[in-house]
Amino acid sequence: MNQPTSHFHVSVAPSGRSFTVATDETILAAGIRQGVNLPYGCKDGACGSCKCKLLSGQVTLGAHQDKALSADEAAQGYILTCCATAASDVALESRQVTPEGALPVKKMPTRVRQMDKLSDDVMRVQLQLPASEAFLYRAGQYVEFLLKDGKRRSYSMANAPHHVDQGLELHIRHMPGGLFTDQVFGTLKEKDILRIEGPYGSFYLREDSAKPIILLASGTGFAPIKALIEHMQHAGIQRPATLYWGGRHPADLYLDNWVRSKLTELPWLRYVPVISDALPNEYWSGRSGFVHLAVLQDTPDLSGHQVYACGAPIVVDSARRDYLAAGLPADEFFADAFTTEADKTDV
Repeated sequence: MNQPTSHFHVSVAPSGRSFTVATDETILAAGIRQGVNLPYGCKDGACGSCKCKLLSGQVTLGAHQDKALSADEAAQGYILTCCATAASDVALESRQVTPEGALPVKKMPTRVRQMDKLSDDVMRVQLQLPASEAFLYRAGQYVEFLLKDGKRRSYSMANAPHHVDQGLELHIRHMPGGLFTDQVFGTLKEKDILRIEGPYGSFYLREDSAKPIILLASGTGFAPIKALIEHMQHAGIQRPATLYWGGRHPADLYLDNWVRSKLTELPWLRYVPVISDALPNEYWSGRSGFVHLAVLQDTPDLSGHQVYACGAPIVVDSARRDYLAAGLPADEFFADAFTTEADKTDV
């Protein structure tokens, strides 16, 4: 009697990369495990970053949000690799596959070296890494904290890899009632030990292009953008880049002074802060409204640009929709939507 197949083969066009997937794991998890990183963000069916075209084969698609994959997209053959399991050999189309030699994902203990408030609800947490092993990552990627009961929370590195000897810098916004952020703003203290796993994510600078760059950040979505700016400075990359950083109130731009100090060092960098709900006593005189629309006001035709967008899902989703309508090629939009646990439960 034939035994049921326990593994299937996955091939990815046009890169030619391939890997095997067990019947009980998602296609994305299998790829990461074998060093073939497909594009992804939340890994929970909430953000849509891992959307790929199914060229052949059969998959079973798990629970996901409609905004991540609509019924029309599914009918056109698109899948979310983060919640798809293979039911046969599979061929996918994905243009954002990491090259051979992807950075290894590691689990390790870290020690809290320093904590300081950047605003009323944003904490900068600096983690000291073990001296015994190297931790390699790309500017823009994130780590996951391994919490009790198997729960995880994801945060982007806010410092570029060449600063890793100083540890990891994270910007953590307080979400009242949040399992992890209540701990960060309540009981966590310097020298405490936490466990992390990473690096994860496909949000990093594509250096094979000379196109001008739009850096779009909302709230703590600035963290990986900060790492990208540091990396560009360190690597001597001088492509024109404009940072649009949005918040509801001026205090939400919690490292505004840091950005302005970089403007004096980096002639290729421009900065456009945008506030949506300034109060009269905040005396805001800069750009107002939705941050992603400020980009279109300045650059109505995005066909010659690359965009790196990070922050609240509504900002990232709106930017993707409106920028593609403004001529941006779909494969020049790179994003990391900061999905909260509330975002992820709506599946």
